[in-house]
Amino acid sequence: MSGVGTTGRAGAGWVLPLCWAAVLLDGFDLVVLGTVLPVMLDNELWGLDPASASVVSTVGLIGMMVGALTIGVITDLIGRRRVLLVAVTTFSVFTLLCAVAPSAFVFGLLRFLAGLGLGGCLPTAITLSTEYARGNRSGTATTTIMTGYHVGAVLTALLGIGLIPSFGWQAMFVAGAAPALVLVPLMVRYLPESEVFRRREERTRQQSGGASVRESISLLFRNGMAVSTVAFWVASFLGLILVYGLNTWLPEIMRTAGYPLGESLGLLLTLNAGAVAGLVVAGNVADRAGVKGSTVSWFGAAAVMLALLSVKLPAFGLYTAVFFAGFFVFSAQVLVYAFVGRSYPVDSRATGLGWTTGVGRIGAISGPLIGGALLTAGIAYPWGFYVFGAIGALAALAVGTAARPQDVEDSPEGAVSERAGSDESVATG
Repeated sequence: MSGVGTTGRAGAGWVLPLCWAAVLLDGFDLVVLGTVLPVMLDNELWGLDPASASVVSTVGLIGMMVGALTIGVITDLIGRRRVLLVAVTTFSVFTLLCAVAPSAFVFGLLRFLAGLGLGGCLPTAITLSTEYARGNRSGTATTTIMTGYHVGAVLTALLGIGLIPSFGWQAMFVAGAAPALVLVPLMVRYLPESEVFRRREERTRQQSGGASVRESISLLFRNGMAVSTVAFWVASFLGLILVYGLNTWLPEIMRTAGYPLGESLGLLLTLNAGAVAGLVVAGNVADRAGVKGSTVSWFGAAAVMLALLSVKLPAFGLYTAVFFAGFFVFSAQVLVYAFVGRSYPVDSRATGLGWTTGVGRIGAISGPLIGGALLTAGIAYPWGFYVFGAIGALAALAVGTAARPQDVEDSPEGAVSERAGSDESVATG
């Protein structure tokens, strides 16, 4: 049983907006600590200092990693709809409790527990939206879902400006949990289960009485997918080094290069504006030109643009380079998710996305550490951009070793699963 709610055909129109809203919560978490930690540190709350604050931040990311690695597997076993509901509810409850945390230890523990739910949200939302994508537009569906990530980040920053001075840092966590009051009931009522999963669940029940966790994970390495699976993990790890490293340290790196703080912050906004534009374009390009070649090209272009930032440029040239760095860096990472969604059969798709995002979270932890180490060593400019550029080039090479989606789809197991997905797309279209 996958729960009550709208059935596949009737609920198809709800999948994208509801999954988009769920991913928006991931964007909230990207910047919420950045908005509240300065206030906590200034007030010396719980004796926090920069070192202990970094531990709290890292613990939350570890929770996301564990959530992605485990919930992705569970999704392939019990269904997309049920897991997405649990993920959103879990994140919202523990985020709300952060507002009343009595100590740094409890606050960090709640951040970890919230991360468990949040880590499972992204791969599940992408899997479900990909399976309901019309025709052969899974790349566009994935990049559209991920615009919610950046919208959530921007809205959270704006909320911080408006809420913290008047209501304190606790208000941010209340605001982060509040969307669940609307989103969860809507998901219960309207979010359908994947019809492809329903068919697979029924077939599996009749044949063997159910799948195991070990079986679900082992599918990632069968039918010639072992090399591709490792390639996806490496690319996601490297891609999130760039995403989190640049978002954390770009302003400070530019300050060390001699740019004033105001201009450095403007460059960060330009970087994320480029990210949104890149997401809009990348999905369409991948659907038209092929997801593998597009992902390789996007990482390659990201490497070039990042290396270009090491050169002193006039204002217009600098902002243009930063815009296109964001354009390629952020959407290259999302194209990896689209590639994963096209490569695995339905039996292991959510598990593949879960493990890809979970391993990628290690890169999310590593990116700020690498940037901080370069700044501490006094070589962040220009060498930081050479390091980031090299990481982008390595990601392109990793993606290049993965099999084309057609290679998987031509296999008997992949062909059956993909054909069922295509039938469902037509039925819901």
